[in-house]
Amino acid sequence: MKKLEVGIIDLVSKKPNRKLFARIMNANFASIMPQVIGVWSEEEGHNVTYICYTGKEDLISELPQNVDIVFIGAFTESAQTAYALSNLLRSRGAITVLGGPHARCYPDDALKYFDYVTGFTDKNIILEILQECIPHRPFGLFFTSKKQPASLPGVKERWKFIEPTLKKAPFLKLVPMLGSLGCPYTCSFCIDSTVAYQPLDFNIMKEDLKFLLTKFKRPVVGWHDPNFGIRFNDYMNAIEESIPENSIDFIAESSLSVLSEPHMKVLKRNGFKAMLPGIESWYDLGNKSKTGSATGMDKVKLASEHVNMILRYIPYVQTNFVLGLDCDKGEEPFELSKIFVDLTPGALPGYSLLSAFGEAAPLNLDYQEHDRVLPFPFHFLDNNHAMNVKPINYSWTEFYTHIIGLGEHTFSWGAIAKRMFATKAFIPRWMNVVRAISEEGFGRVAYNKEILKQLKSDRKFRDYFEQETTELPDFYLNMIQKELGPLWEWLPEGAVFHDQKAYLKKQAERIAV
Repeated sequence: MKKLEVGIIDLVSKKPNRKLFARIMNANFASIMPQVIGVWSEEEGHNVTYICYTGKEDLISELPQNVDIVFIGAFTESAQTAYALSNLLRSRGAITVLGGPHARCYPDDALKYFDYVTGFTDKNIILEILQECIPHRPFGLFFTSKKQPASLPGVKERWKFIEPTLKKAPFLKLVPMLGSLGCPYTCSFCIDSTVAYQPLDFNIMKEDLKFLLTKFKRPVVGWHDPNFGIRFNDYMNAIEESIPENSIDFIAESSLSVLSEPHMKVLKRNGFKAMLPGIESWYDLGNKSKTGSATGMDKVKLASEHVNMILRYIPYVQTNFVLGLDCDKGEEPFELSKIFVDLTPGALPGYSLLSAFGEAAPLNLDYQEHDRVLPFPFHFLDNNHAMNVKPINYSWTEFYTHIIGLGEHTFSWGAIAKRMFATKAFIPRWMNVVRAISEEGFGRVAYNKEILKQLKSDRKFRDYFEQETTELPDFYLNMIQKELGPLWEWLPEGAVFHDQKAYLKKQAERIAV
């Protein structure tokens, strides 16, 4: 195989962003697969240039020069940035490859702008692309394996790419680790709902934990598992067998069903400092939140009691909710969330708007079949800046009025103060304040108020939401242009738009065949 110059770009941010929270935390959100591709490429003898774009770099000036092929990893919110980068890099003679969540969710759209697009990606797929490495235009080639890879390079093997990324994080430095893929739960809106759960090699995990103690006095590990600790005893045994007790700080996303009090005692002993459990809904998914058939206020009380118990063992908890599910109706779900905030002052709620990401989940077919998916540009599909599923039980103005009220309650100065007093550790207390006063708190409330204002005052804006027109309001078009900056001129013609029913049409074609 010819020795190639390989570029790898991990798009942590979709735009230049030098705000406080982004400067502190974005480098800690680096993805694992771009680093894995770097390892696999170097194992084949290729030269690799790796870039993690956090929003504070001058992306265009840092693009790898004189490269043969460039791999770009992107979430859907970064798709327009990725499309523009691919066009620019192609103009310089490079072959381009897209991977990551967007490639899995919208492969057919991405094929218009990349030579290769990858779904589930193992080493064989990467080697096949590197071996061929030729242009495929106007439509690229799609590669995917039948399932997630059985093994991945660990931290020690990826350290060459992890270390320079962590240097961009001024204070908190999270080392990305992965112990499992897939999820045993079947949340209808989730990209992992149809991916079988599989643990990775615990021996590699042990070696990585030992390795980190040679690099940091007290490392901090962020687990990227979709649902950490499903094989709880195996995880804890691996940690306890490889490192001294409570010598590494861990952060993980898990379900309340895993976080029983006996498990919390073990987690505390092993250094876990933050957990991000999903509650999702007050009317559904009781198996995941360990609330059984309880709904409404009964579930609020059970979940609050559970989260307050968790906070007795670890200092930082973020509880995750999805707003706009079909099971929600009227004021009650929002009022219940406000009550939860009051009953659980030490937890920071994370709110996501219901979104249908292309082929991510089978439920999206139902949304598309019933004409409920709006063609919002990918740039806004980050679970917050646009909800592309028309709510079934709310008008748009009602819905935004409710989420503004919930945001104002959650991020009021009174709630911030209560959260401060309920959080004993310094860094978690400080982090809660920063998140509340940044884009995630104050900024999001202000943004939603602007959306509500536009819905009430601009007929064309409202018609877009009501699917009376597909003409994108200038409000959104101008935002894309401003945030892409110099990359705007490289965005291919038509790349602002996509077919929001592409998944449904593809399924119909398969059935017809």
